[in-house]
Amino acid sequence: MKISEFIEKHFWIFLLAGIIIGLWQPLRSETPPVILKLLLGMMLFLVFMKIDALEVFEKLKDIKLMILIVLIYMIIVPLMFYILTLIFDKQLALGLLLLTAMPAGVSSPALVDLLRGNIPLAMSIAVVTQIVAPFTVPFLFWIIGSKSLDINILMVFMDIVILIFIPMILAQSAKRLFPRAISRGHHLFTSVNVLVLFSFVYIAISSQRDIIIANPVSLIWKTVVLYLVFSLLHGIGYLMGLKQNKENKIAYAVTSAYMNNGMAIVLAAAYFSPDILILMVLSELPWNTLPAPFRRIVRNLN
Repeated sequence: MKISEFIEKHFWIFLLAGIIIGLWQPLRSETPPVILKLLLGMMLFLVFMKIDALEVFEKLKDIKLMILIVLIYMIIVPLMFYILTLIFDKQLALGLLLLTAMPAGVSSPALVDLLRGNIPLAMSIAVVTQIVAPFTVPFLFWIIGSKSLDINILMVFMDIVILIFIPMILAQSAKRLFPRAISRGHHLFTSVNVLVLFSFVYIAISSQRDIIIANPVSLIWKTVVLYLVFSLLHGIGYLMGLKQNKENKIAYAVTSAYMNNGMAIVLAAAYFSPDILILMVLSELPWNTLPAPFRRIVRNLN
């Protein structure tokens, strides 16, 4: 078996290794936030090398579908988790509201690629949810009577341009300028993306390592709750494409479950209590360990 095929087939080993090494041998110096953005941009560049940008825009033309996704992913699901957990723990409820209100992660199309899903559909969902997030997140906290989040909409849109549209343009340009080279290296893009994703996971976990290991016993139940929430999000997303093909179902499930928890960590650090910040950091664990079992499950589903 070629190395690239091994990496692609056993991608979960690299995601898990990113978590373990990040906790065991973290970076000794603080990594500039721009590094994580560059890694995300690189992942999307490699994803766009495998698809046609026009396919993404075709999906965006389905206005009814995009509105439905925004309503379910960005409004209904976060409020559902908030109401269900408010009975037990208000801080936990606020944390889950913040986490599930986040847009689909910009790296979620890379996961969809690994899981053999519909990449253009995943990319269109990521784009739409990123665009509406600056409006829907403050709206949700206004609904529950919490203080509005003062999100810099201009900065969020700048991130969207940097993380999504620039990689898209660069990839499409590269395919036009170097078609033969791109064709020869096409089979390597997914495996290289796994290595980039490993680097991203390692840096993200490493930067929050002290918080994670400070009081591990008290964090166990929160981790269990997060695994349950992520599992339910997979199911909700998969049901979105109930009457569609498996590729679409995978795209819905991944974009539902793998949100932009990096943004959640930033917002938690700026506006919420340390308990909620810790919850956002812990979300890295299910985020990076559930893709492998999910792939095994979808193999046996229609």
